[in-house]
Amino acid sequence: MADEEILRRIEQLVDEEHDLRSVGEAPDAVRLTYVEETLDQCWDLLRQRRARRQYGQDPADTAVRDASTVEHYKQ
Repeated sequence: MADEEILRRIEQLVDEEHDLRSVGEAPDAVRLTYVEETLDQCWDLLRQRRARRQYGQDPADTAVRDASTVEHYKQ
């Protein structure tokens, strides 16, 4: 997956997150959790790719990390 594809996916997920949060009632908690975790995974993948490129390595050698891993990173 190319950086541009990851960024498009991030944009889609951000839009969906905003839609979920903007409803007048409580958002679908399960879907919101999924969107938030997927966003974290996408950002992590993009950071991995950029870091590999910065150090002369192949960005294609990255992989999506599981949600439990990226959810516990310190901000």
